[in-house]
Amino acid sequence: QVQLVESGGGLVQAGGSLRLSCAGSGSTFSAYFVAWFRQAPGKEREFVGGVSWSDKTYDADSVKSRFAISRDNAKNTVYLQMNNLEPDDTAVYYCAAGRGRIRPAEVGSYTYWGQGTQVTVST
Repeated sequence: QVQLVESGGGLVQAGGSLRLSCAGSGSTFSAYFVAWFRQAPGKEREFVGGVSWSDKTYDADSVKSRFAISRDNAKNTVYLQMNNLEPDDTAVYYCAAGRGRIRPAEVGSYTYWGQGTQVTVST
């Protein structure tokens, strides 16, 4: 069993930065693939980025040059650094964890989900 808690969301002006954190519980958290997804009102949940247990990262093309994902296994935490934020980045951001055969962008690959953190980017 893994529990995920996101933090770091908030209101920021366009062009600003935020760093989201996903804190995981359990001694096996470091063995999980952890991803960030986001969901804007009326839209489907969208893959943002992911990181494997071996620190291999995967980024969505839409955010590749602005967002970076990393993990600190000693702290059981995965981060999403978001730079040069745009109003279209406004969404609830979720972290998710899964093991085994992972297709990073597929929601069904993940067993555990956090409650989400709101990111709002103003013009």
